[in-house]
Amino acid sequence: MNGEVVAVLLAGGLSRRMGGQDKMLRDLGGQSILARVIARVKPQVGRLLLNANGDPARFAEFGLPVAADVVGDHSGPLAGVLTGMEWARANVPDCSWVLTAPTDAPFLPCDLVQRLVTAVDREGADMACASSGGRHHPVCGLWPVRLVDELRRAMLEEDIRKVDIWTGRYKLSVVDWPVEPVDPFFNANRPEDLAEAARILAEAG
Repeated sequence: MNGEVVAVLLAGGLSRRMGGQDKMLRDLGGQSILARVIARVKPQVGRLLLNANGDPARFAEFGLPVAADVVGDHSGPLAGVLTGMEWARANVPDCSWVLTAPTDAPFLPCDLVQRLVTAVDREGADMACASSGGRHHPVCGLWPVRLVDELRRAMLEEDIRKVDIWTGRYKLSVVDWPVEPVDPFFNANRPEDLAEAARILAEAG
């Protein structure tokens, strides 16, 4: 089933806490954060898409298709989900599921897709998201492409922007990951987070 999954790497934010710079392009242990995210997610899916606004040329070295938000720039993660769904429907007709993952999380789990897919199948759910340390991570989610038109209506006609409000209409599986030795959903939002990520890498290495 994983070959039927398109991963959408969410890079549509403004990176305000990183001084407005593209935080996913910051160096972490000799590689960009984005390169580390790609390395973790790519083996788990059939295709990768980068959801980013602005000039796509700044991501040329990664060789990925880039799609800007289809609903207003910087409308939050739901815009990335919708963008991924619409891109998958147009470009990968056999795709049933879209995985979303943030591009500032360099330690994403290598079993992310497998565990989310298993949970949806086991629980008969419509969609799934990750959690760790008592917190849900709705940007790390598995979304059915069949709901693309419903999501578009929700965003355009009801002005829904919060992931939790939209998922509340459906059966959602929540899959928990341990936070030891490191929280796999740790995200490098600020310069001090980047320093902490470097420390984690050094200890693991």
